[in-house]
Parts: sequence; structure tokens; C-alpha cells
Amino acid sequence: MGPPSAHAATRRRGTRPDLRNLSLLIVLAALVLVGALTTPEQFLSLQNLQLVLTQASVIGVVTVGVTFVIIGGGIDLSVGAMVALATVWATTVATQQYGLGGILLSALLVGLGCGLVNGLLVSFGGMVPFIATLAMLASARGLALQISEGRTQIVDVQPVLELGQRDAYVLGIPPIVLVFAAVTVIGWLVLHRTTFGRRTVAVGGNPEAARLAGIDVRRQRLLLYLLSGLCCGIAAFLLIVLTGSGQNTNGNLYELDAIAAAIIGGTLLSGGRGTITGSVLGVLVFTTITNLFALNNLETAVQQIAKGAIIVAAVLIQRKGRTP
Repeated sequence: MGPPSAHAATRRRGTRPDLRNLSLLIVLAALVLVGALTTPEQFLSLQNLQLVLTQASVIGVVTVGVTFVIIGGGIDLSVGAMVALATVWATTVATQQYGLGGILLSALLVGLGCGLVNGLLVSFGGMVPFIATLAMLASARGLALQISEGRTQIVDVQPVLELGQRDAYVLGIPPIVLVFAAVTVIGWLVLHRTTFGRRTVAVGGNPEAARLAGIDVRRQRLLLYLLSGLCCGIAAFLLIVLTGSGQNTNGNLYELDAIAAAIIGGTLLSGGRGTITGSVLGVLVFTTITNLFALNNLETAVQQIAKGAIIVAAVLIQRKGRTP
């Protein structure tokens, strides 16, 4: 008999994402149970559930873009700074004169512009993704501070503010959550049902093999950073709707939260493997933990320790589950 390894290994690899997602669902269910036992009236209230989903939406959209970049073999440390710059640029007095459309378009263009710079530096400039995006992090934060002069820019465009009001909810679901759901579904379809998704996995798994197979590796990486920038632009607009303002401190540590959510969702930092479903579940787990700690008046330090322990456990499970 020939070696059974190829087909069997493929089947085993195919089952692992489902097992990881199932384990995350179990963790999420356990957290919900803890919330139901410790603060049942508060945690299980409709308002709190809406709050959890709303808080998860902004970082969730960012995480979708970061997941694509990591699967493609890269990293993006600048997402938080890009969100901050986009919120500031989109809420200047000049931009607000163009209403909701102007604010939305400005946020998207700023995100795409930053993503383009990252992509060009990494793909055609030959820079290591860590260094290129670290430089963007510093530059975008500095530019956001310079534009805002350290002040909070208040939005006075009523259509934007109304999107964050309860009157805009659809069947009890905030519009922000609906946008997050749409981005998640589109991201899943692109990754798992399109040539772009297959090329992303191929480039992240083995760039040289992908090149020999006819894939333009540099172009693919450029598109991945553009996608990450677009997600940051969308997240910036959602944050503007949520807070009614723009400030240079927005998006603080988003890069760490997004990368952590992707990792516990099964995305390999070395690239070549990951799922949108797992990343979104990772976001929900972290957001639920934050909510539980807030409701139970526990210290932020303990919350960070818990998150760190979850990340370490997820990485160890990934290493243990790899095939030799």
C-alpha cells in the first residue's frame, strides 16, 4: 500500500478549523454561563447584549482585515493608528460640510491610502512587514495628533449621529452590528470561495511555490494591505457613529487585540492558514471577557492577565496540533 499520509493528513487538517471553532464556542458559552450566574439581570439584559455586540463590531471589522494579512504571511501593526487618523480626518470641519457621504468617503479613502503605502513598502520596497507597519503606526498617530491638535472633534452631522440612536436599530440590532455582520460574511466568502482567497493562502503558506504557480506575489500582498486599510476605514466610520467624535487616541491597541483574536481563532502567525469565523469568535470571546470584568467590578490588570493566558493557550494548542 502507498503512504496513506497525504489524503489522511489533508482530511485531518480540514477538520481542525471546525474543532478550534467548536472549542471557542464552548469557551464563549462558558463565559455567558459565568455572566448569567454572577450578574444575571445585568449581563442577560437586551441592552447589555447589544452593547457587547456593538463593542465587538469596530474591532471585529479591523480583525477581518488583519486576518487576511496574517494568512498571507504578513503582519499589520498600524491598524489602530490608521483608525485614529481616519476618524480625525473624517471629522474635521471641512469634511463635515459634505455630510454623511463626505465623512464616510473620507474615512474609507484614508484607510485605503494608508493600506496602499503599507502594501507598496512591503511588496515593492522590500521592507519587512513588521518595520513598514511600525513606521506607519508612528506616522499615522503623529499626523492624527497634528490634524486634531490633541482635541476631540465633535460631529454635528445629524444623519451620522442618528445611526447610533436606538431609533435606527433594525429588529433590535444596531446598524453598526449589521455592518460588522456584512463584513464578516463577505470576508468569509472572499477567503473560502474565491480565487483571491486561495491565492492568499498559497502566498502565506509558501511564497516561492506560489510564484512558480504563476501567482503575482507582490501584487497579492499589496491587495491584502489595501484590504486591511479598507477595513480600518470602515471601522473608523463605525467608531465615529458610535462616539459622535474623532480623536487621535482612537484605536489604541487595536493592533494587539486584532492579532490576538486572529491567533486564538486559529490563524497562524507564519501564514498559510486561518479562518474568518475563528477570528470573529476570538473577538467575541475577548469582548465578552471585558464586559464580564466590567460588570463584576474587577481590575483591568486581571482582565489583561486572563487575555494573555488565553492567547498562550491558543498558541500552544496550535503547536501541539501541527502535523510533523
